[in-house]
Amino acid sequence: MKTRIEKDSLGVMEVPVDAYYGIHTVRAMDNFSISGLRAEPSFVTATVRVKRAAAMVNRSLGVLGKDIANAIIQACDEIVEGRLREHFVVDVFQAGAGTSHNMNVNEVIANRAIEIMDGKKGDYSIVHPNDHVNLSQSTNDVFPTAMRLAAISMLKELLPTLTRLEVTLKAKGEEFYPVVKAGRTHLQDATPIRLGQEFMGYSVCIRKNVHRIEMASEGLYELGIGGTAVGTGMNSNTLYRGMVIEELRKETGLDLKACDDLRESMQSMTTFVALSGALKGISLDLIRIANDLRLLSSGPMTGLREIELPAVQAGSSIMPGKVNPSMAEMLDMVCFQVTGNDLTISMASQAGQLELNVMMPVISHNLLQSIKILNNGVSAFTERCIKGIKVDGDRCREYAEKSLGIVTALTPYIGYEASARIAQEALSSRKGIKDVAINKEVLSREELERVLDVERMTEPGEK
Repeated sequence: MKTRIEKDSLGVMEVPVDAYYGIHTVRAMDNFSISGLRAEPSFVTATVRVKRAAAMVNRSLGVLGKDIANAIIQACDEIVEGRLREHFVVDVFQAGAGTSHNMNVNEVIANRAIEIMDGKKGDYSIVHPNDHVNLSQSTNDVFPTAMRLAAISMLKELLPTLTRLEVTLKAKGEEFYPVVKAGRTHLQDATPIRLGQEFMGYSVCIRKNVHRIEMASEGLYELGIGGTAVGTGMNSNTLYRGMVIEELRKETGLDLKACDDLRESMQSMTTFVALSGALKGISLDLIRIANDLRLLSSGPMTGLREIELPAVQAGSSIMPGKVNPSMAEMLDMVCFQVTGNDLTISMASQAGQLELNVMMPVISHNLLQSIKILNNGVSAFTERCIKGIKVDGDRCREYAEKSLGIVTALTPYIGYEASARIAQEALSSRKGIKDVAINKEVLSREELERVLDVERMTEPGEK
């Protein structure tokens, strides 16, 4: 492999001659061969957008030469369009605060800008990663700004996916509304409910969680760019902060604004904690819903099997014909991961000291991973599971009419104690509630037919 020689304050190193990254990235690759995981593409794009905006503003302010600025801007545009992505190679577990990632981006942009200016990669006398690409910036304000932009970008995909799930569950609720089934609390017989009512409840749950995520994401739009090293704005023009935010508004079309305090934005990761908490919240509800579907579809011969989930693949390598609730199981695992990511984010958030939280790389990785896998997992779950659910209406009604819970309808007429005795006798004799009540003549047959009508039990009002 042909190499070029680059030097920094620690010495010299060989860099692959065709690499757009430089010596800082090579040191990071040597030091941080940890997980094999690389930055999310959206995070690379967000960081590059910050660099582009900074070059635009520094050119306008006259602190960056026009030719160098134009080359940097062109390099940034190419990367945003998808070029050179294989050169962003730093592990997500890296130097604190994300300096390695920031320098990886600076070096790739610088070397591409050098080429644009007819130079050779590594000739930083033409375009320098620090002096030019990183001008008026620090890792400490670039990294959290990129975190915000990347999260916003990925949420724009996740939120519609969650809304499609909500709409699909609501449609299933309307489809299944005529189906009466046994309600269950504590996994024991309870009063009847309509299958559609259960699904409507799931739909509303998702809608409310979407609202919580939207509320939690509002803080992402407040940027601390311009704070440079410790939130004082050292080495940046007094006009820089406002101008770079305005440039990012133009680039992204987002309603971005300056944060209230540059120090707070650099020290506190609470915005990301809040968003991660909202993602954990919907994950816990998704686990509950997925597990309900697994339970309701259990069997097919020895379980509840009130519903049938779509068969998407063979369920066993040894048992022929077995079909598992694979999509619900997948969603569970996705949501377990999101829940674990939230703990990591929480621990990293409280681990900041004084002017900086150096744990931003692991916060960024876990937050963006949560958004990504939730988006992909929920999308697959909606399309390959929820949309294809079928119901066994006869079995649902049979369970509803056999449920001990329907005895509750008798309590306004004969009282709690008498109703309990009927339930106990029905259980011990294996007879239905209605049969026992008829034998005991607690009400006339006509009244019992009306009072113990399971459909009437699913709506409020006089029974």
